Amino acid sequence: MNRTDRYTAPWVAITAVLLWGMHSAIAAPAGADYFPNVPLVNQDGETLHFYDDVIKGKVVAINFMFTSCGDICPLETAKLRDIQTMLGDHVGKNVFMYSITVDPDRDTPAVLKAYREKFKVGPGWQFLTGKIEDIDRIRKKLAMYNEDGDELSDHSINFVLGNEKTGQWLKRTPFDVPEAIVSVLLERLQTHSLMASNSRQSYTEVRALPSVGNGKNLFLSRCTTCHTMGQGDKLGPDLLGVVSRRDRQWLTRWLKEPEVMLKEKDPLAIALLDQYNNIPMPNLKLKSTDISDLIEYMQEEERRVNATPKSLLPQPYKLQSIIKNTAETTASSE
Repeated sequence: MNRTDRYTAPWVAITAVLLWGMHSAIAAPAGADYFPNVPLVNQDGETLHFYDDVIKGKVVAINFMFTSCGDICPLETAKLRDIQTMLGDHVGKNVFMYSITVDPDRDTPAVLKAYREKFKVGPGWQFLTGKIEDIDRIRKKLAMYNEDGDELSDHSINFVLGNEKTGQWLKRTPFDVPEAIVSVLLERLQTHSLMASNSRQSYTEVRALPSVGNGKNLFLSRCTTCHTMGQGDKLGPDLLGVVSRRDRQWLTRWLKEPEVMLKEKDPLAIALLDQYNNIPMPNLKLKSTDISDLIEYMQEEERRVNATPKSLLPQPYKLQSIIKNTAETTASSE
């Protein structure tokens, strides 16, 4: 299938109802008269109506993707998976997560279910398909539709966070740190904060990365969703020692155009794809200077880890929760 995927339009004001931006939102409810109540089908074959079942009265995180995407979709799904883990019991109760395909001819419920399992998605996050004309109507209402796109691969890296009841809607990217997005979903978009008191920070505070070098910033914002440095594999391999193990020219190209190397069936690229559950390395849109900085950081981190006693090194990777569980939240509000 080769149909239009319209993600990349500049953000414009679509109605007085929605205001998008990094720091602004307005509380103006947009109900059934604005959002289409079109039918969608989830990964289990169940029918949900977009307004009545998906967004009505809910705080939601919605992204548009397609399972055959070899570009940024895997990174976006992986980032949302980390966010789901951090949200814990709130998913499906106080926050609802949805991924809607823009390639419904290919992405049947069975295909979406397999994709969901590949990324080890937990309960409460649904993957949806439907008629393309209905999905496009939803995208238009959420300002996620570009009239000028030509290919499925012409997509942006944005997803939507919102509260249908209050009319607050915000755009985010996979390059935001997960804690920032969790803060928006559990504090800014809620009628009362669900954040743990010892972790509550404003979005402005939590979204800023530490003042460190460009290489480390890039690793923290674009690599840690799928990789660690010395704490074991995640969705992708542990990258500790990768600079020593790989040819520098190969590694540089892999960071610049992984999708091209996979298309060319580079033996090492294919072996990594097979080893890590057929989850492709996304193109991170790195400049040449970014790639050099990132490799330099990984090389410096390898030296630092090798010089540190094992007893002082971090424990194997385990995503930490920064929120209250639902039982505690419910009890405290009664």
